[in-house]
Amino acid sequence: MIGPVQLLVLGFSQPEFKGEVLAEIERLREDDTVRLVDALVVYKDAEGDVAALEVSNLSADEAAEFGAVVGALVGLGAGGEEGMEAGAVVGAEAAADGVDVFSEQDAWDVLDELPNDTAAALVLLEHRWAIPLRDAIARAGGFRISDGFISPLDLVAIGLVSAAEAEAVAGTTETKES
Repeated sequence: MIGPVQLLVLGFSQPEFKGEVLAEIERLREDDTVRLVDALVVYKDAEGDVAALEVSNLSADEAAEFGAVVGALVGLGAGGEEGMEAGAVVGAEAAADGVDVFSEQDAWDVLDELPNDTAAALVLLEHRWAIPLRDAIARAGGFRISDGFISPLDLVAIGLVSAAEAEAVAGTTETKES
């Protein structure tokens, strides 16, 4: 069963990638907390030269399962139960060589807005830990209305963290929207 999937869009000013983020995602995968369905990282150096990397930690079997579920959902919406079965087959076959959610065009779209000496990451995570919670909510008749991450600086206002704790984290998690 596929867990809830979340798209994160992250920015990195003057990035110093040392493998820490991927190592943490791998640790979470080993604990069956999350799976990295797909990720696209785009970096534009100080001179404007570009590099892109796409990563997934789904096995071939997991990619086929993911494709089958997505295909079945699309098929169900398009053609009912028959469409669901056909969509599952097509989705599994399409994803058998790996899930490739982000395209080369996505990389160029990200680059259009990316200043020099900055990186951006599009990360599609499956939240494995949330499957039992999601299912319990559904059994109770519940449904998602909204979700989102709360800024550490906003947590100061309600007293959950100190200003010093929020400032330590805010440089890497606060968006420019605030």
